Formats: sequence, structure tokens, C-alpha cells
Amino acid sequence: MAPTATTMRSLLDRYAGVLLDAYGVLVDARGALPDAAPLIAELAGTRKPYAIVTNDASRAQATYRARFAGYGIDIEAERFVTSGSLLPAYMRMHGLAGARTCVLGTADSVAFVEEGGGVAVPLRAGVDIDAVAVCDDDGFEFQSGMELALSAVVRALEAGRLPALVLPNPDLVYPKGDGELGFTAGTIALAIEAALARRFPAFDLKFARLGKPEPHLFAHAAGLLGVAPSKLVMVGDQLETDIAGARSAGIDTALLEGVSRWNPASAIEPTYLLDRIAP
Repeated sequence: MAPTATTMRSLLDRYAGVLLDAYGVLVDARGALPDAAPLIAELAGTRKPYAIVTNDASRAQATYRARFAGYGIDIEAERFVTSGSLLPAYMRMHGLAGARTCVLGTADSVAFVEEGGGVAVPLRAGVDIDAVAVCDDDGFEFQSGMELALSAVVRALEAGRLPALVLPNPDLVYPKGDGELGFTAGTIALAIEAALARRFPAFDLKFARLGKPEPHLFAHAAGLLGVAPSKLVMVGDQLETDIAGARSAGIDTALLEGVSRWNPASAIEPTYLLDRIAP
């Protein structure tokens, strides 16, 4: 069944709570998008339960709150459900306390790793590692950082160690604004995986992907809001992460066409299509 064209007002009237992606829905690399402030004001004024569910692993909740405050938008820190927040539990669950970890990302990304017991090591030639966490495209020099991380993994494998590979943010691209796109963490991980497959074809080395489209972030957001998944709607701009992930968690979806465009041949089908998020 084809998705139904709808409006944000209709979604607010129909659903008990709303989940919103950050990049491509509320912000891009330039700042807040035009409809973001009116929508958040409407949600706050009507006390509609909502959360920001983002694959961003480069910013802590407090950093996100400060960023939005700089745009004149007041959102409580606890409303931000980020893929980076999944990293500490992953590190603990997989026995990575004390693991020498190469972190591609920001200072907040490093803090997520250290909260899980990992030990962030300098991103430099010759470094020995036990794990790689690819969190973001920011906070390091893009190409040389990829090369240093790849070389560190190869060095570990040649020494007989199998390093843990973890990817909180599987997104490949993000909207920069004015129709421009940027590569992000998922693209870095794919490049490293491809290079490792060429060097070690028998190993089938893959990053553990934590964020959307896995259902964990959505389940956490539903619990945070105290709203059943069947009574929530997720608004996102990427079919492969926002829409697929929410569907896997039993949540209806609305695609705000941006990075992704729906067409009848699309393998992933949103419940609704949105032109804008103005209430």
C-alpha cells in the first residue's frame, strides 16, 4: 500500500506521541530548519510527549540542549535519545573495559567510550588497539583518520588479535543544507570494511551497528515517554534508517522527503509522506 500524504497537524491529532529525527528534520549543518522552532513550541505548549531520536554519536545530551538553545529552541536534555548513548552499555556488555580504543569522533564520542570503560588512544601512526569506535565524521581529519584506524586494525589482526569494531551511527550521509550532502560515520565504516575484506577475505569483518535501523533507540524513546509504540509516529528523512528502524519497532512512520525520496519501487515504505513539519 502506498504511503498517505498527510500534515504535521494531522499526525499530532492522531498520535499520542511523536519521535523526531534531528538532522534533516529539525536541523542541518547550517542550523535549525525553518519549521523546527514552531513545531517544538507547539509540542511544548500542548504537552504532547516527544523525543528526538538521532543516529548522532558526536554529541552528549547536554551538548545537544546547548546547541538547540543557541537556535532559540528550548528542549530538555533528556529528550535527546542518541546512538552514542548506546555505546557505554555495548562496551560493558562485550567486556571492553580497559580496551585500547581508536575513536573516530568528537570529545563527546570519546566520553561515550570512556563511560563504557574503554581507554581512548591517540589517533597516530603505529598505535596498538583492541577496538575501533566509528562515531562521527567530525573531531579528526577525515581521510588520515580513516587511514590510521584501518592501519591499526590491520596491525592488530597481523599480531593475532581480533579487535572489536563498533559503529553507533550507521548513517552514510547527512544534509548540509542548500541541497548539499556530507559523508558521515557509516561511510567511514563501509570503507574500512571494504579494505579489510580485500586484505583478509576469510575473516568477514563487520562493524557492530548500534543505531537506526536497529530498534534499540526507538524502544528506549517509547519507554522514556511512557507511550506504547503503536501510539507513536516517527518523523524522519531517511528510509533506510529512520523509517526502517521505526517500522521494526512497531512504530508508524512519516517520511519528510530529503535525503531519501519515496517511489513505488522503494523496498521500504513509510506510513505517511510529509512536505513539511510546520504544525
